[in-house]
Amino acid sequence: MGEAGLRGTVSFAGRVERPRRQPLPQRVGGFGGVDGLARYLKENAVTHLIDATHPFASQMSRNAVEAAKITGIPLIAMTRPPWVPVPGDRWTRVPGTGAAVSALQGASRRVLLAVGRQSLQDFAANPQHFYLLRVVDPPVAPLPFPDCEAILDRGPFEEPNDRALMQRFAIDLMVSKNSGGPAAYAKIAAARALGLPVIMIDRPPVPARQEVGTPEAVIAWLSHGATDLGV
Repeated sequence: MGEAGLRGTVSFAGRVERPRRQPLPQRVGGFGGVDGLARYLKENAVTHLIDATHPFASQMSRNAVEAAKITGIPLIAMTRPPWVPVPGDRWTRVPGTGAAVSALQGASRRVLLAVGRQSLQDFAANPQHFYLLRVVDPPVAPLPFPDCEAILDRGPFEEPNDRALMQRFAIDLMVSKNSGGPAAYAKIAAARALGLPVIMIDRPPVPARQEVGTPEAVIAWLSHGATDLGV
């Protein structure tokens, strides 16, 4: 957005040690809930709020909606469209992480667990499986599985490489959050090509808000207001 002549700040939650560089000033860390976010918006004279968080960061999205109401600041969400199954996909859709954990009960499997490091502990309830994990940063604590392998890598990924990875580790089941977007879709296409079943975790609900799917749409929205903004 710097190229569009707009000023702002990009806020990261701090989940990744080395986030991708952005063409705008950056801050890292939470705000302290709805009141903390509202206070930050007021103290920094923010005029527009853009929620570009991960589709599963529902608490932050709820906080953004409430803070926008409190401050009267316009809010827009840039959200990746969710993936939808196509012929050849073998999805079992579940409403949340707990349901995915329940779906893994049973005999030992070789599982590609693509849920992000924040959810790993939940799956320790099923220690009978081999788990293949792909993480951006090295784990800072012992992984909660007796039989697992962690691969350090950062997307975007390519389908042939993900297919080879699944074959290398003899994966026979994948668990994935429906994050949407093209950067992580390779694993979905690879599972389809290999005929593997996928436990797909649906997105959590968020309050009603204005949503767009591209940065260009956000710029168009901003062009109707002031040139100072915050995120």
